[in-house]
Amino acid sequence: MILIGLGSNVEGPWGSPEDTVRTALNRLDGAKTKLVKASRPLSSKPVGPIEQDDYINAAAIIETSLQPEQLMQHLHDLELQSARHRTVRWGPRTLDLDLLDYDGLVHHGQGQAEGCQKSLILPHPEIAKRSFVLAPVAEIAPDWRHPLTRKTAAELLAELDERPDAYHFI
Repeated sequence: MILIGLGSNVEGPWGSPEDTVRTALNRLDGAKTKLVKASRPLSSKPVGPIEQDDYINAAAIIETSLQPEQLMQHLHDLELQSARHRTVRWGPRTLDLDLLDYDGLVHHGQGQAEGCQKSLILPHPEIAKRSFVLAPVAEIAPDWRHPLTRKTAAELLAELDERPDAYHFI
């Protein structure tokens, strides 16, 4: 199972953040990747020190013949099409696409997708700490287990200590 996380909190050429997430999901169902299942959109509070608008998030299961680094490049290409500019870590963005899990592969930073400042790490190192990722993953992939902890998304979500308004499906 290949899991992708999606997020947007800035209007861009594809429209509102919700429109952008929906367009990105549609574009994940193309020549290089096939969209298998997508979660409902979710509204979430931003993470990090920068004050910004809430995010619209979702998760998707895709199929592809691309290798992880090639898939990351494809995701970065989609981000660029949405006018994403990588300027501030955890800052506002038109579109953020994260490769969360690639068939349970554990990969620690060898190989770097073009345009990416860091080496690819799988599973995504922050997945177990983010309710806005875990909730949509639990919705579309209830049997998925974190490759390292072997816990389901629902189990990881239950372990998070967050304020009640951290996220909600819309």
